[in-house]
Amino acid sequence: PQPVPRVAEEQERLLRHRPDQPQSPRVLKVAIIGAPNAGKSTLSNQLLGRKVFAVSKKVHTTRCQAQGVVTSEDTQLIILDTPGLTTALKAKRHKLNESMLKDPWESMKHADIVLVLVDVSDHWTRNCLSQEVLKCLSQFPQIPSVLVLNKVDLVKKKFILLDLVAELTEGIVNGQKLKMRYNPEHNSRSSSKTPKISQVSLSEIRAYESHSLQETEKVPEDCSLDSCSDVGSSVASDKEQDPKPCEHKHLKNMKGWPGFQEIFMLAALHGEEVDTLKQYLLMQAKPGPWEFHSGVLTNQSPQEICDNIIREKMLDYLPLEVPYGVHQVTEMWEEGPSGELLIMQNLVVPRKSHMMMLIGRKGKIISRIAQEAGQDLMNAFLCDIRLKLRVEVKS
Repeated sequence: PQPVPRVAEEQERLLRHRPDQPQSPRVLKVAIIGAPNAGKSTLSNQLLGRKVFAVSKKVHTTRCQAQGVVTSEDTQLIILDTPGLTTALKAKRHKLNESMLKDPWESMKHADIVLVLVDVSDHWTRNCLSQEVLKCLSQFPQIPSVLVLNKVDLVKKKFILLDLVAELTEGIVNGQKLKMRYNPEHNSRSSSKTPKISQVSLSEIRAYESHSLQETEKVPEDCSLDSCSDVGSSVASDKEQDPKPCEHKHLKNMKGWPGFQEIFMLAALHGEEVDTLKQYLLMQAKPGPWEFHSGVLTNQSPQEICDNIIREKMLDYLPLEVPYGVHQVTEMWEEGPSGELLIMQNLVVPRKSHMMMLIGRKGKIISRIAQEAGQDLMNAFLCDIRLKLRVEVKS
């Protein structure tokens, strides 16, 4: 894909351009939702083919709703990268803006399809969808939803993925009930066969399941999953309506969502099977006008991309809540004599102890942040980057 323009005026001009769409354009707006740190921005970057969204192991790296644009022949995908769905209490703890609570809901209002991302490497959260995700899905049951199991490369016992499919779908995919078999011996040891990490159809789940069970004692106990709830008829389908607490009492006993149309398993960080998901999304596009010129990769400005990537590195290297209190001020943004991009940014911190942590012993931390951020910015803008960071305490 083409790089992001390095000059704000050029990016603004592209965003103002009338879309250069073909005679029969197709479009699909894709909302990606999930718990914080599930890998939404990583997946967005892989779908785009270039890093334009910040990624970090810390939660709440994505601070606002941003859009990415994939243009392929006559089809345009608009990727809505949103903050992780969180509660008001957690938002207050991390000093998050109110927009971080509203943006995921706003994305759903404009989406044609929603991808629900689940980090299957997280043993604490992978067995059920969060209440926030369930509320979001139940509020918009008319929007087609797809379950995406991410970080499957980190799961050693691959048969666990089949158990997760049963739990996270309430035993129903695309309106059909799954009949999963359960074998205690099989769950107690690692499977020697790995299921193909790709789009999972009902037949593939059953085929892999029966193949795996052949390697164990063939005394399976059938277990029918009948615990799904018909929530589609009991919730309002008005896209503009905001959720009310009383509407979601029925979700408390639900672990999964019975309305998923498809399931994908992938490893977004390494790009495994991301192209399979991308092709599926392109096939789901409907006839409609493009929103962006084909030269647009994101609606973010170059400075916003720079700020987010520098903050990403601070989140990686600084402890606790320190990065969330840093104020970034761009002092210089200009082209150098050899075509390189010269960027100077001030990082303003509230106290001297934060400044010492940010600089690090002999300046190692700030140097590492500048070096790694510069590499990512080269990927976004496809030009040499000279990035200088200066730390100061707020006066």
